[in-house]
Amino acid sequence: MALKDRITEDMKSAMKAGEKERLATIRMILAGVKQREVDERIQLDDAQVISVLEKMIKTRRESVTQFQAGGRADLVAKENAEIALIGAYLPTQLSDAELDALIGEALASSGATTMKDMGKAMAVIKAKAAGRADMAAVGAKLKAKLVG
Repeated sequence: MALKDRITEDMKSAMKAGEKERLATIRMILAGVKQREVDERIQLDDAQVISVLEKMIKTRRESVTQFQAGGRADLVAKENAEIALIGAYLPTQLSDAELDALIGEALASSGATTMKDMGKAMAVIKAKAAGRADMAAVGAKLKAKLVG
C-alpha cells in the first residue's frame, strides 16, 4: 500500500474513533502532500511524500525550540505530539552505528577529505539515508569527521 493511501486510511480510522488531535494532524499531513501535488502538477510517490513529512517535522522541531524559549510548555507538548505522529509514517531510523558506517562508506566512495568535499559526501549519504536519518545531525557528524 502506498504511503499516501495508508495516511488516508488512518484519517478515516481517526474519524471513526473520534480522535480529534490525531485527525487534525493527519489532515494537515494530507494537505501538505496535496499542496505539493498541486504546486508541481504531479502525483507524489512514497519518496516524495517522505520528503514532505521530513519538512513538516523539521518545521515543528524549529517551533519547539522557539516555544521553549518563550516558555510555552503547552505548545511544546502539542508540537512534540505532532512530531511523533508524523514520524510514525517515516521509515525506521538508522542507528548511530549504521549512520557511522554509512558516513565512512560515503567518505570512501566520494573521496572526501576536506570541508570542500563535504557536499559530495552528503550527496552520497542523502541518496542512501533519505527519510531514515535527520540530515542536520548527519551533516554535523560528517563535519566532525572531516575536521577531526
